[in-house]
Amino acid sequence: MVQTVPTDEDVFAFIARLDGPTQRQDSLELVALMGEVSGEEPVMWGPSIIGFGHVHQVYASGREVDSPRIAFSPRKGKFALYLTSDATRYERQLRELGKHKAGKGCIYVNRLADVEREKLRDLIEQANRDSEWLD
Repeated sequence: MVQTVPTDEDVFAFIARLDGPTQRQDSLELVALMGEVSGEEPVMWGPSIIGFGHVHQVYASGREVDSPRIAFSPRKGKFALYLTSDATRYERQLRELGKHKAGKGCIYVNRLADVEREKLRDLIEQANRDSEWLD
């Protein structure tokens, strides 16, 4: 399995190449929000994930993984928000978020206009706080 690692690619050049003005604008808004919440600069992780902060995890199996503390990836027609390894832990916040889909480790939104901004901020703040114990 290939692990996603930080790269030197410019985050804003990556965003400038995205399809459609809404996806670019929503990406810039997420960069500002996640940067403000985390206090970290955005970094490209692999070819398409914009991450903030860094955590190193060692699982009981001995497997070690480096990942951003919080992150997102603009995908075709949606955004993947990487806020947790278990989205079910945010069940209450997700009920109030607005239109989304939750996978095991990420939350999908089509565009930011589909979600309540304050609820999104609350969710990102909680996920950022929860990841602090991982360091």
